[in-house]
Amino acid sequence: MSGTDAGVESAATSPSTVDRLRITEIFHSIQGEADAIGWRTVFVRLTGCPLRCVWCDTEYSFYGGNWSAIDDILAEVASHGARHVCVTGGEPLAQKRCLVLLQKLCDAGYEVSLETSGALDVSTVDARVRKVMDLKAPDSGESKRNLWSNLDHLLPHDQVKIVIASRADYEWARSAVAEHAIDQRCMVLFSPVHGAVEPRALAEWIIEDKLPVRFQLQLHKLLWHDAPGH
Repeated sequence: MSGTDAGVESAATSPSTVDRLRITEIFHSIQGEADAIGWRTVFVRLTGCPLRCVWCDTEYSFYGGNWSAIDDILAEVASHGARHVCVTGGEPLAQKRCLVLLQKLCDAGYEVSLETSGALDVSTVDARVRKVMDLKAPDSGESKRNLWSNLDHLLPHDQVKIVIASRADYEWARSAVAEHAIDQRCMVLFSPVHGAVEPRALAEWIIEDKLPVRFQLQLHKLLWHDAPGH
């Protein structure tokens, strides 16, 4: 299946489909990560991703999905009565009209966050959106895809997340934060890969090195393990 088939319409898209996105799921849950952790949140999961991280836990979003009009997405989001909305994937920015959805969600008054891989340009994302942007450590298998120029487009309310699968990943992450002064740009989150790094070990490394980063566990996995729709 080509990248276009995985969720991005071609340039020849007809006018009747320009306000559509391919959606894997929309669900109402508790935000388990980043600075909005704990808030009741509507998640809009877009289909398609150009990356294949070794530890990915949302591979079901790579293909399939259903086309939905952006106005219909907004209506479903509104039906849940939540203030927070998280647009995620896959890689949501792989669909260009994700930018339209983000803008319309902000215009509607929601607190909007975007979970993005860090491999695609974030410079045109609405400034009102809280970008939660990954930097891929080596054990992800996709560290070569990091688009380092994205750091220049981060705002103080944004966050950089580094998922850590080993001590080597931790050393890489520590160096990256220092070299690029990422903590001076925005909040930095270190998160252990579930089942690969003991959370206590990562917490102790951070304490020992006195790093200016925020340790996080995935709250939704503690509550619901890997149950879909959470």
